Amino acid sequence: MGAGTGDKAEGKWDEVKGKVKEGVGDATDDESMEAEGKKDQVKGEGKQAWGDLKNTGESIKERVKDATD
Repeated sequence: MGAGTGDKAEGKWDEVKGKVKEGVGDATDDESMEAEGKKDQVKGEGKQAWGDLKNTGESIKERVKDATD
């Protein structure tokens, strides 16, 4: 399991939660809920990107270590 796996999982959860909020807000004409859902989705995408970056950094670190052994 990579260093960023937890961040990616949290990000996916935020993204799904945001989509639900956006849908509920749209269905009930609640612009505030819809906006909050969109914000959660962006936050989730950011967390997933951070997790990818952490995993890439870990992979590079392992490759350098293997190359120097």
